[in-house]
Amino acid sequence: MKKQLKGHPQRMTVKELAQILNCPYEGEGSTEIWGFSSLEKAKKGEFSFLSHRKYRPLLEKTKASAIIISAGEKFDRIPVIRSENPYLTFIRAVEFFYQQYLPQSEIHPAALVPSSAKIGKGVAIGAYSYIGEEAEIGAGTIIFPLVAIYPKVKIGERAIIHSGVSIREGVHIGNDVIIHNGAVIGSDGFGYLQDKNGSPIKIPQTGTVIIEDEVEIGANTAIDRAALGKTIIKKGAKIDNLVQVAHSVEVGENSLLAGQAGIAGSSKLGKKVVMGGQAGVADHLNIGDNVQMAAQTGVMKDLPANSIVAGTPQMDIKKFMKTIASLPQIPELLKTVRSLKAKIEELEKKMKPE
Repeated sequence: MKKQLKGHPQRMTVKELAQILNCPYEGEGSTEIWGFSSLEKAKKGEFSFLSHRKYRPLLEKTKASAIIISAGEKFDRIPVIRSENPYLTFIRAVEFFYQQYLPQSEIHPAALVPSSAKIGKGVAIGAYSYIGEEAEIGAGTIIFPLVAIYPKVKIGERAIIHSGVSIREGVHIGNDVIIHNGAVIGSDGFGYLQDKNGSPIKIPQTGTVIIEDEVEIGANTAIDRAALGKTIIKKGAKIDNLVQVAHSVEVGENSLLAGQAGIAGSSKLGKKVVMGGQAGVADHLNIGDNVQMAAQTGVMKDLPANSIVAGTPQMDIKKFMKTIASLPQIPELLKTVRSLKAKIEELEKKMKPE
């Protein structure tokens, strides 16, 4: 596979970038920029951004050639691009300079592609990747080397499937999906019953997985197929590395699941749910829209929309913070209780009739 760079011209002026971003600029608009970096590490030719006043000292020292800052921030040492949301504007600007490695649109001679597979226009399939019988790969999709795609898988257009990914039989994947290295989509759910002797009996996992459009799945994440029906990751959801999504789970649109989060079987997450790192949801629960779970939260019951929770078992975030703040006081409180107990016992002795 040959290297193909995706992106825009490597050099542009501050004025040109500001016009692309639809933002006003101040200072020397003809200043050339060709890269980006942090305030601390930026050098000539690179641009950066200031998103919070606490980083103002770094701004004063930066060697960047241009800066993206908020509308009300005073600064004129170098050209500036004004934005209501400097961080978001910086991300948009980076897209015009970042060059992502993508292979050429070709099928490598060492790839295994059966005649029954339907391969769209402009698809790339890397060396030693395997495409199963009757699989369908949409136009513009890129499959890196050493990917295993089982029979009857359907993948939409412009997907990017990185090396080491395994996509099991019958899984459906939408358009513009990104799946990172080592992820496993459609493995058997963890379903067992115990017989009278206590031996586990496997429940056949006969369902599938549906990954909707614009989903991103992190490295070494596992998304299990349903025992019956579907495991569904809805449009725009973003899943970090090492996440476990069990059988028959639904993850709502635009939800964010951080690293090592886990969702047990048949639970349903609403739209824009945020799970912090190592947060867990027990089985058969309903989590409302816009729920936020702090890192390491253990959710044991249904949560209404807009809840913000922390701790195990979960509690309202404000109550959790008060509880955590009180923990250092417990040793001193115990001393006080023991002292009071001793005094009460002494008083009781004195009050007993002789």
